[in-house]
Formats: sequence, structure tokens, C-alpha cells
Amino acid sequence: MKKILILLLSLLLSSCFNNTTEEQYSSWSPKTLFETAKSEISKGSFKKGIEIYEELQANYPNSKYAEQSKLNLAYAFYKKKDYDQAIYILKEFIKLYPKHKVTPYAYYMLGVVAQSKSSSTLEKYIDTGDKGQKSTKTIEEAFGYYLDLIEKFPETKYAKDAKNKLILLKNILARHELFVAIFYTKNGANIGAIYRTKYIIEKYPNTPSVPAAIHLMAYNYDIIGEKKLAKDTRRVLKKSYPLYTPHYSLED
Repeated sequence: MKKILILLLSLLLSSCFNNTTEEQYSSWSPKTLFETAKSEISKGSFKKGIEIYEELQANYPNSKYAEQSKLNLAYAFYKKKDYDQAIYILKEFIKLYPKHKVTPYAYYMLGVVAQSKSSSTLEKYIDTGDKGQKSTKTIEEAFGYYLDLIEKFPETKYAKDAKNKLILLKNILARHELFVAIFYTKNGANIGAIYRTKYIIEKYPNTPSVPAAIHLMAYNYDIIGEKKLAKDTRRVLKKSYPLYTPHYSLED
């Protein structure tokens, strides 16, 4: 009985506190809410900042601070590592304001958030090759967001930076395909491996994985008895990448 009373008292106090907080915010101007939330975020108080931005959205949806607060709210969720919520808010902003002057930034942040969401996967790709067969869905999503930015707003500073980010993501996606081709080769799926290596060459030219893909293609042609194709492929490899030496292994 005593525990129940304590619980009820705790809930009552919590309710009173929340009501007090809401009443406090309701008396604030949109500018005060915006500046206070911005200050909280800059101090690393993401939960508090998000709470205040949400109050601003609820109480003053048509104020001049509402639009920017949406982007700031997305950034706060991003810093809080709530990537899905950040992406949701950014997509909503783009839907509401497709031609706004800060919409390029929203597209850019979509790419940044999606890339951060996959950061653990990226690190594993870079640090440990055997992790390359993990899903690349979030990397592909980030790639798509950056492409949208470049196509829709090519002259912005965000598009210029997005091009640099695409290089990294393209290298990672190509490397993933190479790991899959190696996996197929090890398991006797030689035709599948050949198709994967062709895909790398066509989809991700000029990436570091291309010479390895050509080398692996020639190996698989040998395995299936296509000696002429294997010879022609090695000729291309020698001409295009004369200094190449294999850096992958087909050993388990």
C-alpha cells in the first residue's frame, strides 16, 4: 500500500511539473523559444532543446521562426543520434518548402544523417574486409540524397561538398560488391561472380576496386573454361593497371 501511494505521488508531481513547464513555455514569445532552444542545443542539452523547439512548433506554427526551427529540430535529433526522426523531419521540410532558400541544406543534411546512420557499417568496411557483405541500404540512401541535392541545386556550396562525399560512398559500395564477388567465387558461384565484377566496372568506374574486379573476373573465366575471355580480360588489366597486384584472398 505504501509503495502504491509513493508511486501515485510521484506521478502527480511529474504531471504538475509537466503542466508547469508547458504553462511556462506558453507565455514565451516565439523568438524567446527559438533562442533558448538554440542555446540549449549548443550546450549539448539536446533533450531540452528538442522539447522547446517542439513547443515553438506547436504554439507558433506560422511564425517566422517556425521554418528554421524545423531544421534546427532535425539537427538536434541528429546530434542525439535519433537518425530516423531527423530524416522524417527533413523530408517533411522538403515536402512543405521544395523551393525554399534553405532547402538545399535540408537535402544535404538528409545525406549526412543517413551517412551517420551507417557509420558503424562504414567503419567496418574500411577496417575489416570480412564485414563487407553487410547491407548497404543506408549507404545507398545517403548516396541518393546527395545525388538529389546535386541535380536539384547544382550551384550551391552544399552540392560541391556532396560531390566529395559521393566519392567516398561510391568507393565503399564498389568494395562491397567486390566482397560479394569474392564470396561467390569461394562458393563456386562463378557466373554470379563474373556478373558482380562486371557490375563494379560499369557502375563504379575509377574506384579502387576496379582492378581487383577485372583480376577476379579473369580468374572466374578460367574456372568455367572460358580461356580466351580470361586471356583478354588479363590483357585489359595489364594495359589499364600495369602495376596491379592482387590484395584479396580466396582462402577461407
